[in-house]
Amino acid sequence: MFALQPEMKVFSGSANRELAQRICDSIGAPLGQATISSFPDGETYVRIEENIRGRDVFIIQPTSPPTNQHLMELLIMVDAARRASADRITAVIPFFGYARQDRKDQPRVPITAKLVANLLHAAGVSRVLTMDLHAQQVQGFFDIPVDHLYSMPVLIKYLRTRLTRKSVVVSPDLGGLKMASAYSQALGANLAIVAKQRKTATDTEALYVIGDVEGCDVLLVDDLTETAGTLTSAARILKQRGALDIYAGVAHAVLVDLAIPRLQKSEIEELITTNSTPVRAVEGFKTTVLCVSELLGEGIKRIHNDESVSSLFKIDSNTSN
Repeated sequence: MFALQPEMKVFSGSANRELAQRICDSIGAPLGQATISSFPDGETYVRIEENIRGRDVFIIQPTSPPTNQHLMELLIMVDAARRASADRITAVIPFFGYARQDRKDQPRVPITAKLVANLLHAAGVSRVLTMDLHAQQVQGFFDIPVDHLYSMPVLIKYLRTRLTRKSVVVSPDLGGLKMASAYSQALGANLAIVAKQRKTATDTEALYVIGDVEGCDVLLVDDLTETAGTLTSAARILKQRGALDIYAGVAHAVLVDLAIPRLQKSEIEELITTNSTPVRAVEGFKTTVLCVSELLGEGIKRIHNDESVSSLFKIDSNTSN
């Protein structure tokens, strides 16, 4: 005799409630009631307002700025769910902060991505669902299952309507070559690379271009932009090499103050990103925000039903070029 599937309950932290509501709408589940507030001294208070004993609980919370506050809020929500006897707790983290701190590249520095993985496990997370990790090896930092989705199928659908002329997909640095190659194959476009030199944490300099972009539209692809330094410096040198319209496709646009004037003055025609985190509007600059609620919602449904999520990585092979 088969055991009954535990009932699904979906909750959201305060980081991106709009996305959480859209995910719930896409899967036909109500967004659970939870009280999240702060004490006068800044400590986070959480109370789950529904019975979740024996339920399959999903907590949606990207660790977008303010990163530490949203991470701590997620950990406290998980602890509340565990102490309320939830059957299983899945942390749905559309944007996983601290993923860039994935190795010791200098003396006496932490591997913070591993620390965050340990904290989530210790708090009581049974499984993690995330999207477009900065470094895929972060999955190996967890001692629990990690389902890693990609926003590429969502972006490709839109990009095919924009890149109607001869196009080149460009990686703005050597580390993003694998991602750029996947986009170029899906779009039927050529591939190029911009080699860069990082001057400071917020400043980069594009040095040279490997590949031909003259007379072509260009798509710059990256997993994350915060200051827009890498994208805008790459766009500048690509324009000098004869590129036509330049677009930027980015999974997570965590735009800080420094990014706004850079984008406004840049050679980039349009930034295409997702709502994995709340995206700031940039006056006088075109930003297109694509919704990933159906992608994440389908991932949640398949995890709940103990089904494979690997087919979500498939992309229609039809191209417009």
